[in-house]
Amino acid sequence: MIAEDEETIVESLSFLMEKEGYDVRVATDGQSAIAMIARDVPDMVLLDVMMPGCDGFEVVRAVRNDTNTRLIPIMMLTAKTREVDRRKGLELGVDDFVTKPFSTRDVVSRVRALLERAAQ
Repeated sequence: MIAEDEETIVESLSFLMEKEGYDVRVATDGQSAIAMIARDVPDMVLLDVMMPGCDGFEVVRAVRNDTNTRLIPIMMLTAKTREVDRRKGLELGVDDFVTKPFSTRDVVSRVRALLERAAQ
């Protein structure tokens, strides 16, 4: 699942993920991301920090507090580069961080690695 409000990022990530054989669902705000994750638990979440409704940190809290979703790997996509933001995400249980701008191919590689680790 991709939870991101920037259309160009959604398009490029979706294209590459689908090309790699992944099924992709998209949420463009935090509240719909939480609802979609609860309704149909994804294998992984690519999550923007700054989104309308509620931010990515609130989404992480919701996912980690639900026994059905707490083990889902979460990769945060963020324009925030401050150490305090990174630390906050890690404390909430984020598995990986990617700082914008990023290489979409790099993100796909990191997704593959996180999914392989989660399957073990």
